[in-house]
Parts: sequence; C-alpha cells; structure tokens
Amino acid sequence: MALAYTDYYEVLGVPRDADQDAIRRAYRKLARTYHPDLNSDSDAEDRFKELGEAYEVLSDPEKRERYDRLGADWRRTEQEAPDTDFEDFVSRQGFGTSDFEFSDDLFERLFGGRAGAGGRGWGEQARGPLRGFDREALLELSLEDALEGGRRRLTLDGRDIDVNFPAGVRDGQLIRLAGQGGAGRDGGPSGDLYLRIALKPHPDFRPRGEDDLDVDLLVAPWQAALGATVAVKTPTGTAQIRVPAGSSSGRRLRLRGRGLPGAGGRTGDLHAIVKITVPKDLTDRERELYEQLAEAATAEASA
Repeated sequence: MALAYTDYYEVLGVPRDADQDAIRRAYRKLARTYHPDLNSDSDAEDRFKELGEAYEVLSDPEKRERYDRLGADWRRTEQEAPDTDFEDFVSRQGFGTSDFEFSDDLFERLFGGRAGAGGRGWGEQARGPLRGFDREALLELSLEDALEGGRRRLTLDGRDIDVNFPAGVRDGQLIRLAGQGGAGRDGGPSGDLYLRIALKPHPDFRPRGEDDLDVDLLVAPWQAALGATVAVKTPTGTAQIRVPAGSSSGRRLRLRGRGLPGAGGRTGDLHAIVKITVPKDLTDRERELYEQLAEAATAEASA
C-alpha cells in the first residue's frame, strides 16, 4: 500500500531551490505560529509535527538530496520489508518518531491488515517489548540565555522535566533528553525527548546566517560625513567602532568575533549597519549651521 507523498517544500512555504537560511527562517516562523502551547486550533499539533518532519529532512543535505531525487520513495531501500527493525521501518516509511501511538490504523497502513482484536498485532509479536517513540518539543530562549547557558523546568504531559542547556546553543539545534519521550510497551524502554532550540526575536540583534548578527548603528550626519569613533552594542556589552568619513545609511561595518559561538570554537561576526539619524529639535545655532551647509552645497552643485 503506497504511502501518501508530502511536499515538504510546500509545508514550509519555500521554493525548491531555497537555501538553508531560508528554510530555517520559514521553519522558525511557522513553528511559533503552530506550536500547540501557543495555538489552540484543533489542527495546530498536527501541523506542528508536519513542520518538524519537513525541517528535519530539508535541513539535512543528505536527506534532502534523497528526497529531491526519489520523491515519495526517498525513505525506502530495496531490502526493506516488515521483518526489519520495526521502529526503523516505521521511521523510514515517513511517519517519523514524534509522539504517536501504535494503533490498528497504523498496522493497517503499514502492513495492509489490522492488529488482532483483543491481542497483540503482528509487529508486537515479532519484537516483544517495544521501545517508546521519540518526541520533539520547542524550547524558546532569549539570545542572552543562549549565549550564557542555563537551566529550564518544562512541564510535558503533566511531568516536570529539568533541562540544562549549554552556553552557545544555536537556533534550530536539538538537545536530546534520554528516556523522556513516549513510554515503552510491554517492558520496553522509553523513547527520547528532543528539544529544538528557537531563539526569540531580539530588540537589537538580528541573526545573519549561522553565527553572525546584525545590529543598527545610529550615527549623526556630521559623524557620517566627517568620520567618527562611536559605541556599538554587542551581545556581551558595548564596543567602539570607527565610522569612515563619507559613510551613507546602509553601510555595513564588521566587528570580528563579536557574534554567536559557532562550530569548532569559532565565533561569528557582528555587522553594524549605519543608520544616519537627524535631531528632531534643532537649537538656533544648529539650524543656522545646517542652513549654511545647505547654501554651500547648493552653490557647489550649481557652480
């Protein structure tokens, strides 16, 4: 019985040639919209699980290549059959391992028949004790919390779970909590819980790629025209940066190593974007000087 094909690009609302940044941004936006803790719609949980499955595939270059090449059959192998490891077989069929229960309907979809009434189904007879399925949940953190690391207490299915997350966790990163997933069957072990990190929007900093950040740098017209050294916010405080003379709004100035911690001990960069600001209220002297500047510029242009 053929399994339905899910267009993961359509699920995330991205084109097929979307890069990893676009895929990550689309997932973050939709995951916040449909997270069951934030959305009370009846289909929010199913939509959230579908988003997680789509992101799992499209964010992994190897899985994405197979998906693009094989389409609906991307999870299958030539040797696949019901006598393979049952959990791996379920996972490869496209169901994923996120919080769903065994049911008669599941056996019917997988094997074309139903589990025996009042007894154990075919899959249970073949394996005996069954490991619980893995689950996934969203853990939202502020940028400051992600940089410093810390501890959170989550409530899941009536259970309080303490979570320690390391300093430098990144957006989209998974934290595995062994044995905190779905309960096992007939004495089998519990599955694992995976927490996917989602960084909350920050009032000052905007993610740029994997490890870099953007921040607005407010400068006065005379600083932009003449050049100046000004203070700029960083995730860990402030720093001084030189604004070259003749800078226009939108100019990008880079501070190396002032972004987010990355792989291999590398730290990303902070990009300060020049934003020229004009005082709302001018003193008489300031107005006089601006008028003189306007006259000089007009005369220069007409010469």
